Amino acid sequence: MMKPTRRDMLKGSAGLAGTLATGIAQQAAALSQAAPDAALALVDPMIGTGGHGHVTPAATVPFGMVQLGPDTDNARWDACSGYHHDDTTLLGFSHNHLSGTGVGDLMDVLVVPRTGPVVLSPGTRAKPQGSYRQRFDHADETVEPGYYAVHLRESGIGVELTATARVGLHRYHFAGAGHLLIDLAHGARDEPDEASIADDPSGPTKVTEASLHLAAPDLITGSRRVHQWADGRQIHFALRLSRPAAQVRFFSNDAPLPEGATQVAGANLKAAVMLPDAAAAPVLVKVGLSGVDVAGALAALDAEVPGWDFAAVRGAARAAWATRLGAVQVSGGTPDQRRIMATALYHAAAAPNLFCDVDGRYRAMDSAVRTLPAGEANYSTYSLWDTYRALHPLLSLVDAPRNAAFARNLARMTLESPFGPPVWPLQGIETHCMIAWHSVAVMADALNKGASGLDLATLWPALRHLAFEREDSGLEPYRRLGYIPADTVREAASKTLEYAYDDWAMAAIATAAGAHEDATALRARSRNWRNLFDKDTGFVRPRLANGAWATPFDPRALGHDTNHWRDFTECNAWQATFMAQHDPQGLIDLMGGDAAFEAKLDALFAADSTLPADAPPDVSGLVGQYAHGNEPSHHVAYLYAWSGSPWKTQARVRSLLTSMYRAAPDGLAGNEDCGQMSAWFVLSALGIYPVDPVSGVWVFGSPLFNRAELAVPGGRLVIEAPGNSAAAVYVRQVRWNGKVWNRSWISHAELARGGHLVFEMDTRPNPAFGHAPETRPPRNALG
Repeated sequence: MMKPTRRDMLKGSAGLAGTLATGIAQQAAALSQAAPDAALALVDPMIGTGGHGHVTPAATVPFGMVQLGPDTDNARWDACSGYHHDDTTLLGFSHNHLSGTGVGDLMDVLVVPRTGPVVLSPGTRAKPQGSYRQRFDHADETVEPGYYAVHLRESGIGVELTATARVGLHRYHFAGAGHLLIDLAHGARDEPDEASIADDPSGPTKVTEASLHLAAPDLITGSRRVHQWADGRQIHFALRLSRPAAQVRFFSNDAPLPEGATQVAGANLKAAVMLPDAAAAPVLVKVGLSGVDVAGALAALDAEVPGWDFAAVRGAARAAWATRLGAVQVSGGTPDQRRIMATALYHAAAAPNLFCDVDGRYRAMDSAVRTLPAGEANYSTYSLWDTYRALHPLLSLVDAPRNAAFARNLARMTLESPFGPPVWPLQGIETHCMIAWHSVAVMADALNKGASGLDLATLWPALRHLAFEREDSGLEPYRRLGYIPADTVREAASKTLEYAYDDWAMAAIATAAGAHEDATALRARSRNWRNLFDKDTGFVRPRLANGAWATPFDPRALGHDTNHWRDFTECNAWQATFMAQHDPQGLIDLMGGDAAFEAKLDALFAADSTLPADAPPDVSGLVGQYAHGNEPSHHVAYLYAWSGSPWKTQARVRSLLTSMYRAAPDGLAGNEDCGQMSAWFVLSALGIYPVDPVSGVWVFGSPLFNRAELAVPGGRLVIEAPGNSAAAVYVRQVRWNGKVWNRSWISHAELARGGHLVFEMDTRPNPAFGHAPETRPPRNALG
């Protein structure tokens, strides 16, 4: 996912156990004692670090605040995570990273282990000479869940990294005297533009209000405010050494402060921690983070890593991942498919990220410091435009307590933010990235699946203000005209489609809140997307304020006048036409019936894959004009079920599973997007997918594995696929708890109770399965 405007745990937790929902953890552990270790061995954190995956190999724990890992670049688009597999030099090791996003940020508190004289320049990838960059080789890296290690041949330094929820723990093995450079000016930088100079193609990280303080010979603290993607983000740290430094030298704008200085303030700050006895024993460093203050960072150190037992911290991280991965176990498939599955489950726990102190304080969306209710946690890094589609539904099945906690968190954010429901919140800042307010879809999905604790009496008035009163972002014409005019609002066509889905989601919340008249109005308004369907062309297309269709029209283009602005968000009319996730039957009706709808889907997958020159790189993973590398297409292959041809879904989904994912650094078809790309694989490999998460309907596909066992809220869900093979991609018959199941879908309530789902597979399609109208997914009541 790429931001249009920039490219056109619980409270009181003292360790890792507090970050896991106890009930789900116990169920996962009960599945098997040996299988989690086997799953750990299969995880390859390097998948997605190349190509356009934008994944970090950093050491972290499930949903942790800290992702401690290497930074190889901090500017170009393919290094949004701070790391790209093609790079050959690294700058150092910073403490938080984004996983698979389309915009870069974080990379806070860079620690650079060095020998020889202190060097302050980060250099560039093209010109590393004379800088503190060091060459590295992938053969010298070891990466596993909760652990990263690399041997730096030039300096002879061995690096080991691990993490708890809020603390990063380093262990350095020096061959002689050395030092650690702390670069507080390092972070994500603006992307290159035409005015940039060739050897340093972007501006510096925008930092203000930075400070460093030598609080003790073994303790350095600091803070900074960063103005990058999350403009004005505040971060604080406490860094403690396993033995006192011989000297700490401070620098401002790369000029040294007088000897003996113990603190510095400004913007471009660095510190050199001199360690002449570095070779005597491994040098350990632990760094706590806080979005509130230095005291919070110090409290994280004391609570989560009170000692220096690196093996114990690494082992605790490994145990947390073993429990996490144990919630879903599979057998069958190929070795690479099992590797991809384990890694996808790993990536599906990379975000959202914890963002609160051990005492429950947190930096809220209005920048105020608040304290959480007992038992709650605050999170960040919600890539909602992406993750409402599959990641949150996956969590609702395998980690319902945590997904409910996310929903409560988003509800608190809605009340705290001056901008209302979150769009793309990052560490207390609304980035306004992407379009619509899909936090409402996550909340509605969780509510409909039994999440408790949402204060609907307070939440609904705040959402109602968005639904019926706000006039920004095209909302006024959306309500008045029933669509957003493409000649007055940017990305109008996509906004109309996505606002319609959010209306459907808000209707569910209104119903739960007892606001039934509002719910009725929103359900009716969720049909607004239909006002952009042109029966003559058979496409959703942009429309002008006077009611006319925008011309010229090319279904492959991103708009009718892209010199002015785009009509679509990271998609075109081919992809956008199928975006009414809550109203497939309405699209079938507009197209003229099942046969016409099915033919249009066939045409999508068979179309010429050529894109216009101005198409963003996010529109990738093309099969015809279907784009698996970006989220608007993710549900489309499952739509055949509504026209009574689920056998075509089965063939297409199996093809996507085997062609769009590989066990390689460049093995993802597009950005990982905080777990969404991986969640699609996990669910589709299990044989189920939520086309419309809010409705709680799981549509059947083609399971990739012979057997899967899941820990679900009601116990265990076993999914089997007898006769499965690379050729047997079709479902001949389904059985649920021993009885024949004729429907091509199943409800969340049924799956969540646990049971035994059997897909009897065949090499030939069974056109009768799921064909009768009463066996197809139900039509939502839109009023």
